[in-house]
Amino acid sequence: MGQSQVTANLGVAIRAARLRNEHVDHVLLSGLPGLGKTTLAEIIAKEMGVGFRATAGPVIDRPGDLAGLLTNLSPGDVLFIDEIHRLPTQVEEYLYSAMEDFKLVILLDQGPRARSVPIDLSPFTLVGATTREGLLSSPFRSRFGIHERLEPYALEDLVSIAARSAGLLDIEMTEEAAALIASGSRGTPRLVNRYLRRIRDVAQVEAKGIIDEGTAKAALDRLGLDAAGMLPLDRRLLNTLARAGTPVGLKMLAVALGEEDRTVEDVYEPFLIREGYMARTARGRIITSLGLEAVGRDPGEAAGRAQGDLFNGT
Repeated sequence: MGQSQVTANLGVAIRAARLRNEHVDHVLLSGLPGLGKTTLAEIIAKEMGVGFRATAGPVIDRPGDLAGLLTNLSPGDVLFIDEIHRLPTQVEEYLYSAMEDFKLVILLDQGPRARSVPIDLSPFTLVGATTREGLLSSPFRSRFGIHERLEPYALEDLVSIAARSAGLLDIEMTEEAAALIASGSRGTPRLVNRYLRRIRDVAQVEAKGIIDEGTAKAALDRLGLDAAGMLPLDRRLLNTLARAGTPVGLKMLAVALGEEDRTVEDVYEPFLIREGYMARTARGRIITSLGLEAVGRDPGEAAGRAQGDLFNGT
């Protein structure tokens, strides 16, 4: 459900590979967490009728770890590497010849006695998933023949996903409840399923096993999710920017929130920026008039602060 352009492009690539009796070209999937990159990789393997092996960038520390994975692949298999941007540079360089020529060059011994031994590999499809495509080196990124970016899902797709998940969980749910869950999920199916499981708990304990709009709203309130889809830390972030009155750097913002700067940048900021509650500038993060309104402050503060920055250099 959803990602119609991505699935259409991958569908053409899969059908063409099957007609030629070849493996699918290497695929790079980018986008925010929870949009279905792993699921798409599994679907590619299933549609091609081949094996699926999954690992993650941080797990592969040495070229030897990579050699073990690649030499055990059967012809046409899909190797999925999550968080591929976190591969060590040395491991990434070993993948170059493996992706292009299906050869792995192993260096034996050191110094004058060093010699390289090429190992032939079965043709395979590498599917890399990343939330930070910009961290991939250009030579590595160029070796992927298919680049697809997953975008946040439309509300109607999320409603359908919520209804399907409710069926899989064997819980009755009204259309109004599905719409409420979908509206607070930030365009992310993973959040739909996470919230639905917690709402199911409440429904089974307090609402006779039926998820209606009232039950869904009460459960989401317990989770701290407001009508705008913001969690407590989102509101704390906006309030921090509002109190600062000037652009705030990422590290300073992370310290104020008690979170890792990468967590703030990758998990919380994308939603707030996409919805127009905050913005990134050359000088730091700022809150917008919409963000001020969302946390109950005067939207005029944003305009006044912008004028102060422009004319007073503050």
